[in-house]
Amino acid sequence: MRSSRIWTRLLGVEKTVIEGVEVEESEADEIDPGDVLIVVHARPARGRRLRCGVCERRCGKYDNGEGRRRWRALDLGTLRAVIEAEAPRVLCPEHGVTVASVPWARHGAGHTLAFDDTVAWLATCCSKTTVTQLMRIGWRTVGSICERVWADVEASVDLFAGLRRIGIDEISYKKRHKYLTIVVDHDSGRLVWAAAGRDKDTLHTFFDALGAERAGKITHVSADGAEWIDAVVAARCPGAVRCMDPFHVVKWATDALDVVRRDVWNAERGGKGRTTRGSKSLKKARFALWKNPEDLTAGQQAQLAFIAAAHPLLHRAYLLKEGLRMALKQGKDATEVLWDWVIWARRCRIPAFVDLQRAIVRHWDAIIAAAEHNLSNGLIESTNTKIRLITRLAFGFKSPDALIALAMLSLGGHRPQLPGRQLA
Repeated sequence: MRSSRIWTRLLGVEKTVIEGVEVEESEADEIDPGDVLIVVHARPARGRRLRCGVCERRCGKYDNGEGRRRWRALDLGTLRAVIEAEAPRVLCPEHGVTVASVPWARHGAGHTLAFDDTVAWLATCCSKTTVTQLMRIGWRTVGSICERVWADVEASVDLFAGLRRIGIDEISYKKRHKYLTIVVDHDSGRLVWAAAGRDKDTLHTFFDALGAERAGKITHVSADGAEWIDAVVAARCPGAVRCMDPFHVVKWATDALDVVRRDVWNAERGGKGRTTRGSKSLKKARFALWKNPEDLTAGQQAQLAFIAAAHPLLHRAYLLKEGLRMALKQGKDATEVLWDWVIWARRCRIPAFVDLQRAIVRHWDAIIAAAEHNLSNGLIESTNTKIRLITRLAFGFKSPDALIALAMLSLGGHRPQLPGRQLA
């Protein structure tokens, strides 16, 4: 095998002519001063020369640009390696004057394709410290690489193919009300879209990308009770069945129960802020009130028995919460059972639950549809949990775009492959 072919295999490059290899000492201001640096002099193969860096169209040469430049390649053993080549500029009829493309790197990148793909794969599988120390790069550089790799994936695959049942939700990724709006596919379990923002304009961006024809094929949309989601879904895919996530309905009931518990707790203290034995027992009983009956410990069951005897109003609120939870599990019989619960809540004379039944009536069709079609936001809540972990990893990225790229690479079903490996 010729030495030039060995070097192309080592570097993971194609359509490249190796002109020579030399070894030099790293500069004092570099990451590893005094270390040996392998410099591979290369040029694009004949058919890959003088092409636009954006559209790959063959163009006329404009000038020599800034002369020779270097691209960081994968380390060779323990030694860093770079590819050095001329970087002329070409005149593209569509994109104007731009740096000519090279077959070993993406346009505007300072790393080879193999280096980018390796870093992106590591970012989806390893910790921040592992990636930065193994690849000897900064964490912000990892974010930029993830953006480049995801841009290539996004351009090569149809992310919205076969979308029928989707879930929409928002998740906070930063302090001061910084949110991402995310969309998942219930059928494949993939994260299909994410963008910074939490309002109608952000969600309209998704439906603009989806297109009117595909939006018309959406059959089910699950979400929480956010009005901005309801309004956009009603306008962009009016034929879809809107499903209200049962988890959020039960959360409303739990919040209403906690309002009642705090009122009883304050009354037990006499309204003067003094701690009493009764107020202490109520404060410790909140977990017993929140948990499902089948998950209660013996001590928590005793606490509930005490509440039933000493605080009948709070116990009635607890029964209302549990009654709603069971009503939402009745499937096709949920309509009749839930309506019985609404009548019970209207007459309970507990303000928090009277308000709750009004909210349930307001979202009646979506709640019943979720029970009948057995569709919830469980998948999207699971996705949110994974994105929260990714958000912790992405701390230090300079923009939400890098976070979104990392989330899409990890959860979008298109995780990058390591260079030189066959698809499993």
